[in-house]
Amino acid sequence: MKAPRMKRVAVFGNTGGGKSTLAKRLAGLTRLPLHPLDLIQYRIGGDPVPEEEYLKAHTELLRQEQWIIDGYGTAASAWERFAVADTLVYIDLPLPTHYWWVTKRLIKALFANPEGWPEGSPIWSSTMNCYKIVLSCHRGVTPSYRRLVVEVAGSKRVHHLKSRAEIMAFLDAVKREYASA
Repeated sequence: MKAPRMKRVAVFGNTGGGKSTLAKRLAGLTRLPLHPLDLIQYRIGGDPVPEEEYLKAHTELLRQEQWIIDGYGTAASAWERFAVADTLVYIDLPLPTHYWWVTKRLIKALFANPEGWPEGSPIWSSTMNCYKIVLSCHRGVTPSYRRLVVEVAGSKRVHHLKSRAEIMAFLDAVKREYASA
């Protein structure tokens, strides 16, 4: 029996893992509306919105019938989103890859705004913060993410992507699935 099509997709993982790039490509293939959390959680220029405003916007998104939500947000909103999603796409790359991709994003940001970031974000300070987050996320949140995808694999579509090759294979599979419909 063929799995039902994805309608509510949570794309998550450590910083610098390519979540926003994957989510944008996935939205293009599936025609699901894309909602990068950084664009909801931060204003143009990079200042955070009040937490209540973010949580209200997040709750309204979860009520919609279709979405791809890319990012973390807050701990509470992340776990709420994982519970509501029918599809989890977890990017779980080796630590050196995350550090390299954060560095690559910094270099590219000299020429274009990073994917999923609000216009005018403070690139240098945000990147320095990302370098700090990589290891703390890996030690703190990654074990919980890994348990989650194992625990819900029987009730949701789960894609645990551990390499660039697996990311590309996932996108190719989605492309074939949606081309055959």
